[in-house]
Amino acid sequence: MPADFKSRFDVDYDGELPGSVDEAALKRMETVAYVLDESVRVPGIGVRIGVDPILGVLPVAGDVVSGAFSLYIVAESAYLGVSFGTLVKMLANITIDVAGGSIPYVGTVVDALWKANKRNVALALEDLAEELETDGSGGGTGGVDIPIESDD
Repeated sequence: MPADFKSRFDVDYDGELPGSVDEAALKRMETVAYVLDESVRVPGIGVRIGVDPILGVLPVAGDVVSGAFSLYIVAESAYLGVSFGTLVKMLANITIDVAGGSIPYVGTVVDALWKANKRNVALALEDLAEELETDGSGGGTGGVDIPIESDD
């Protein structure tokens, strides 16, 4: 039975999540991503930012701290069975976020726009959904199709 998970970020992933996916872990990942990337609405312009650009105001140290929190999403994804290639992409997103955020003055803007954590949650969901599609079961009842030829 597929997992009945609805992403708060409206991530559009192909297929369905396998029933074995820990939905509580997915919710924890989304909560961390939400707090870091979208928890604060900027008055007047309606754009959402999170704690990440606010921490980024502290030179280098703020970006290192937010990067450490971002690694939680990667660790949880690895626990859920996300592929190695996707984990590498997730680490690259965090690297871009931390490196770009460490640039004086413009780093806060990079932190506000890049949203590495939201991207990483989307990557994890897409990878987990693909796992169901490519498991070889054909999406049917799990049986084997045996062609039968008739002598008619």
